[in-house]
Amino acid sequence: MIKQEVAELKKLFTQKNCSITRICGCYVDGEKNKKTEFRQAFLALPEEEMFKYFEILRKTLSGTMGKNMLNLEFPLSSEEEGGAQEFLLRLRNSKLKDDVLLEEFYDKIIEAYEYVGNYLILVVHDTYDVPGRALDGMEMEDASDEVYEYILTCICPVNLSKPGLSYNAEENNFQNRVRDWVVDLPVTGFLFPAFNDRSTDIHSTLYYSKDPEELNEGFVSLLLGCPLPLSAGGQKETFHSLIEETLGETCDIEVVKSIHEKLNEMVEEHKEELTPLVLDKNEVKTLFASSGVSNDKMAEFDRHFDETAGEDTSLLVSNVVDTRSFEVKTPDVVIKVKPERTDLIETQTIGGRECLVIELDGNVVVNGVTVRRSPGGLF
Repeated sequence: MIKQEVAELKKLFTQKNCSITRICGCYVDGEKNKKTEFRQAFLALPEEEMFKYFEILRKTLSGTMGKNMLNLEFPLSSEEEGGAQEFLLRLRNSKLKDDVLLEEFYDKIIEAYEYVGNYLILVVHDTYDVPGRALDGMEMEDASDEVYEYILTCICPVNLSKPGLSYNAEENNFQNRVRDWVVDLPVTGFLFPAFNDRSTDIHSTLYYSKDPEELNEGFVSLLLGCPLPLSAGGQKETFHSLIEETLGETCDIEVVKSIHEKLNEMVEEHKEELTPLVLDKNEVKTLFASSGVSNDKMAEFDRHFDETAGEDTSLLVSNVVDTRSFEVKTPDVVIKVKPERTDLIETQTIGGRECLVIELDGNVVVNGVTVRRSPGGLF
């Protein structure tokens, strides 16, 4: 899925556009015991409650694609009888009206999900009449292409409210506030099936994690049976390690600047595209070669990539490059410049020492004070 498809679904979570048929929930304590359950028609909820649930559902489809939201594909084995995908398909087709199936679903989550504390499992069923689109992209409400039927699952921590004082309007005084259990916004969840190309894709799911570096691999493996990609931070770390391993002792500022500049050029060229920019092994190899990495170093690239990232690993460009700044860091100094002005930074040997030289362009302000530049305009 792409962000435009996610945004289209999020528009459904309003009172005006809502078509959710059913909502079900299971409250689980810190000992993995089911404390209470509920199931009912969503549109029968009081208006105040409905808005609270909309907030939770929208949050489960939020964040950045490739970081908080991950497109996962089911392996073929999970689509066989008894597999994770096959079970979710039966659950979706039941429209959450099969109590036995729903209990089994809760049990699977409780078994797979490791969490210290209480939490609420929420799952909704919806049937979305997907409007057609004209060639200019405008929606045609009276021209439906298909019906997209899905379930959305959210796992929300339930915590005690903070202690404090509250104002009692009836008695006109301040009192100790009664602490109660409050449902927080979700920390994880998933949409099944995926809404790829504005159409049902039963072979994929969209997974959400509030913390992009804590993807809960065990939970995903046990419940969904899908392999997880590297986290956003893991992809950046892998890419940096790949540069260092490939370049070895020739890893200098100029080559790293060149790689950064090439990546920013790629991002700029791709900015009008809807799909995220992804680099596979061959594309990373081409990037390095065009950035000035010597042929003798490139000879070992394949081995370094396979050992560092894995032969079939792909890297999301937005996860490996910072398009907002270029940073040079030493133990005592951190310098950041605009990515398009890396030409202002270079190294020179001065007095027998390797120095970082920054060309001063325009006014220089130090601690809020405009200072005069020395002849030559260099620090």
